Amino acid sequence: MALWPVPVERLELAGEFGTTRVNACGPAGAPPLVLLSGGGVTSAAWYAHAAGFGRTHRVYAVDLMGAPGLSVPAGRALRTPDDLTAWLDTVLDGLGLNATALLGHSYGGWIALRYAVHAPERVARLVLLDPTQCFAGYRASYLLRAAPLFLRPGEATTRRFLAWETRGGRPLAPELVRLMGLGARDFRSAKTITGPRPDVARLGSTAPPALVLLAGRSRAHDPRQVAERAERTLAGARIETLAGVGHHAMPESEVAELDRLVTGFLAE
Repeated sequence: MALWPVPVERLELAGEFGTTRVNACGPAGAPPLVLLSGGGVTSAAWYAHAAGFGRTHRVYAVDLMGAPGLSVPAGRALRTPDDLTAWLDTVLDGLGLNATALLGHSYGGWIALRYAVHAPERVARLVLLDPTQCFAGYRASYLLRAAPLFLRPGEATTRRFLAWETRGGRPLAPELVRLMGLGARDFRSAKTITGPRPDVARLGSTAPPALVLLAGRSRAHDPRQVAERAERTLAGARIETLAGVGHHAMPESEVAELDRLVTGFLAE
């Protein structure tokens, strides 16, 4: 959290799945914005947007349960996508939020979209940053390159993978690369809970206003295919592509533009 440029309030929310760490900033009375990071990183990854988002919102950056970070599993085990949804219910309950703006990057976008399908009345606005497994599958080349992360987890393997994924674009901050490497090494028992793509058709007219921001240089999936399918399936969604931005570096690339797009959308 040393990279965060604003004061942070550290919250620990006890629930049936364990204790969830939430890092909060921004005015206490401002509209809430819950942030869900991508797989393999912690809430520290939102450092570039803490100040921008925190000017207009009370920001709650969550360490995903069962992933690297300071959330501690206990009690009921997280085993299925439905468990993840129930866990997020307990997080919002613990924060005292009946409804909130919800923003997720990558795997966090999958969790956010799935939660919107589960409880649309609790999602005031939805922002998805290059969401994976939501509207299209992974590229085969991405999965092939990512395989060593599971076979030989560690900092060196993570560095090689991220160097490939961000090649030609903005590299990740060294601190975050190290954080991901340490997470891969120290949380080897953590198993990412995945499942089918969220059944967006269930939302219909109950779909919350949504903004989908795609990474134009994403190697995780084909951003054009994601855009086409998101436009077709997520009613009324606004879809933008940030050219020159890679998938993993998205939360810290084109910071001013991303802040402008997100805060402008949330203010509507």
